[in-house]
Amino acid sequence: MRSIRVPLVSTMPVFDGSAATWVLIQQVVVRGLVALKFLAIGRMLGPAAIGSVSVALLAVAIAEALSDTGLAQAVVQAKVMPSRGELGAVWTTLTARGTLIALLLIALAPLMNAQFHLGGSLVLLQLAAALPLIRGLASPAYYMVQRERRFQQLAGVETSAAFADCAIGLACAWGGAGAIAVLIGMLVGEALKTLLTWTTMGPRPPVRFAWHGIGHYVNFSRWIWAGSVVNLLLNQFDKVLVAKLLGPVALGAYQMSSKLAQMLLADAAIALGQYLFPTFSAHHRREDGSAARLFARYMIVIVTGLVAVVLVLRWTAAPLFMLVLGPAWMSAVPLFRIFVINMAIGAVIAMLVAYLRAVGAPKAATEASVLQVIALVVIVPPATHLWGVTGVAWAMTVGLSGSAAWMLYRILKRA
Repeated sequence: MRSIRVPLVSTMPVFDGSAATWVLIQQVVVRGLVALKFLAIGRMLGPAAIGSVSVALLAVAIAEALSDTGLAQAVVQAKVMPSRGELGAVWTTLTARGTLIALLLIALAPLMNAQFHLGGSLVLLQLAAALPLIRGLASPAYYMVQRERRFQQLAGVETSAAFADCAIGLACAWGGAGAIAVLIGMLVGEALKTLLTWTTMGPRPPVRFAWHGIGHYVNFSRWIWAGSVVNLLLNQFDKVLVAKLLGPVALGAYQMSSKLAQMLLADAAIALGQYLFPTFSAHHRREDGSAARLFARYMIVIVTGLVAVVLVLRWTAAPLFMLVLGPAWMSAVPLFRIFVINMAIGAVIAMLVAYLRAVGAPKAATEASVLQVIALVVIVPPATHLWGVTGVAWAMTVGLSGSAAWMLYRILKRA
């Protein structure tokens, strides 16, 4: 009898070092650990504690956005491989930036403590100031790993840092540290990530202060900086408004509903964007039209999936909050139903931005963000007057929709 041979399909490409599988694994593990940490601590401590931590992290986000150099994206997108000397200049710039941000936040901590009604949570602001410093000390070899699409290595570093963050944060919270537990975990996780960028990634830049050699990145990175400043207004304006007018308790409910929607929707798209940006860039460098075809395929799949997920989450919002966070958080359910729509649109925007940056058109993403700011300035005042915090959330929906529509128009115009 003749033996029947069944052709075997190798599964190795699925777990190749540059396969998207590693981005998915990273996303599931990292976001799962972040969700576990925030939801567990939120259930233990309630909206007030989460609101106080949110103000501290809000200050960090504002400072980092205002000082974004865009160098990380420029290193990934550049056609010519950066030299070790150029990486050294990148490290010098990012380290100086992190140091200045930390010093500024420490100096402004008493003022922010008074303005946002934190009531003695000054230590939270001071601890948060260490985050940009630790991030600035990381090796720019991390961006080279992104450029070369070594996603398996990136996943190992990111998941290790997330595990340390979650474990230390929960241990401190159960030990009675209170809201400070969130920041302690984040500091440990960021420190481990910085250490791993130096010990596991190459090429290592020279550790010396060098400011020259990266001027050719400025033309690209200036639009990244401009986009970061505009996105600062888009992403933090609502939180600043809620914190200033209503205090940390209201901000805690607002932030947790936003965070939960982000975990369930936008985070997956952000992780996919981390894969797509270098992937689109690699296809674009071929100049054969493959980047546009790949973008179209991903767009169809992602939009279809997002519509289905949004419908399910809006229907199950109330039992989800009762199960995960408890009755103290039920006031956030109406906001959550709006935020799942916002985060779905944000997920689409993440892919649009990845494509525009990959094809060397970051200006279009910045233009879309400016349009969104204009929409918010026009819509937020009357919406807030009529519907309060819910009006702010719906105004964000309108602005996000306009931003996504503009970027899609610019992409179709390029085709």
